[in-house]
Amino acid sequence: MLETIEEKCQKNGVKLTDQRRIIARVISESKKTYGESDHPDVDELYNRVSKIDSKISIATVYRTVKLFEEAGILTKHDFKSGKARYELNDDHNHLIDIKTGEIIEFVDEEIEELQKKIADKYGYKLVDHKLELYGIKKK
Repeated sequence: MLETIEEKCQKNGVKLTDQRRIIARVISESKKTYGESDHPDVDELYNRVSKIDSKISIATVYRTVKLFEEAGILTKHDFKSGKARYELNDDHNHLIDIKTGEIIEFVDEEIEELQKKIADKYGYKLVDHKLELYGIKKK
């Protein structure tokens, strides 16, 4: 089972204020609420958070996202869109449609094993990876 943001914060010594807890909840619920390929940017997060608590400033959202990223809780992506997008840090890859912007998340055991073999071949132990594939949907 994947860890929640709250569990990851506890594990990494990140204090969760009430405002951070709301931001964490919005991030955690993003896929469930907005779809599988939801990778919100800070402006989108702020819009969602401010509907729950209008006292949370965009600066607080920026600081919280940065804190979560530095603690390894969130992963930052740009997907060649010009905007930083965020999601929970877990082990999956992305296939991005360059025409529509659709993002498909996937895990493939063959790719995982191949990455480990490549690292091993060059004398490394793989500790992290990020795979983004860009394409156009076939007709």
